[in-house]
Amino acid sequence: MTYSTRYKKAQAAYAMQSIPEGGGCRRRLRGCALVLAMVAGMGPVQASNLLPVPSGQPVELSDVLLDTNPGELWLRFRFIAPKIGSTVGRITYDIAVVDMEHLCETLAVPYVAQHKLQPVRVVISFSDRPLEFGTSDSDATQFFEAYRLEQSQCIWEGL
Repeated sequence: MTYSTRYKKAQAAYAMQSIPEGGGCRRRLRGCALVLAMVAGMGPVQASNLLPVPSGQPVELSDVLLDTNPGELWLRFRFIAPKIGSTVGRITYDIAVVDMEHLCETLAVPYVAQHKLQPVRVVISFSDRPLEFGTSDSDATQFFEAYRLEQSQCIWEGL
């Protein structure tokens, strides 16, 4: 399967996920978030759930959250990217940031349009291991980027 074919299949599959009826609200360390979608199998990254990104690294959608804790709607796309890190041979931030922007454009923009959402920010986050939202782990590597959406484009916020 070519990159283009995999990309189109993944984009269609993830962009078309529906919001679970009634959603679900979880208490978090930093407020309450409505879980929009959860991808089955939150364990180890499985080849069938991988999303194509420019770097070619394995990236899997962990969950999508609507977060109103900052006092406005932030849409959070959380990904597991087990190869990120700062040591030799790992995917560094400079490479991962290109992947995060790609996922914002190809996954977040269609998701927002399909669900008629108006988030103030879209946050794309990578973690090298599954972590519950709002928790920290000194052994984990995490990268975050925030974007605002203008005319169906992701504009980097640099927060």
